[in-house]
Amino acid sequence: MSVQLNHTIVATSDKVAGARFLADLLGLPAPEPFGPFMCVQTGNDVSLDYLETGDAIVPQHYAFLISEEEFDEIFGRIKAQELAYWAGPRHQEPGRINTRDGGRGVYFDDPDGHILEILTRPYGSGG
Repeated sequence: MSVQLNHTIVATSDKVAGARFLADLLGLPAPEPFGPFMCVQTGNDVSLDYLETGDAIVPQHYAFLISEEEFDEIFGRIKAQELAYWAGPRHQEPGRINTRDGGRGVYFDDPDGHILEILTRPYGSGG
């Protein structure tokens, strides 16, 4: 068997709200509970397992490779919710998207400050 990412744990202040935010924004199935987690399943069988913590949350970066059509849909939801977005991961170029490698990408934050990214071409793939 080749090595594959199966799941990752996402620290959150509210596992239901955090998981729903991601699933709704990305157009994924509703989160499912599993033990202490609320799990968001992606199209490539990797889950993001939201776990509540009372500790300070250290923001992480989660990037999602999507199609051009999905970009239009998700970006439309970002704008409809009036979420701040940026062309760069450190909040560079507010209100803009990037076009690296001939694709489109944008960064935005979730309610806990995790840096989320959608992109249509893997970086370094040319274009």
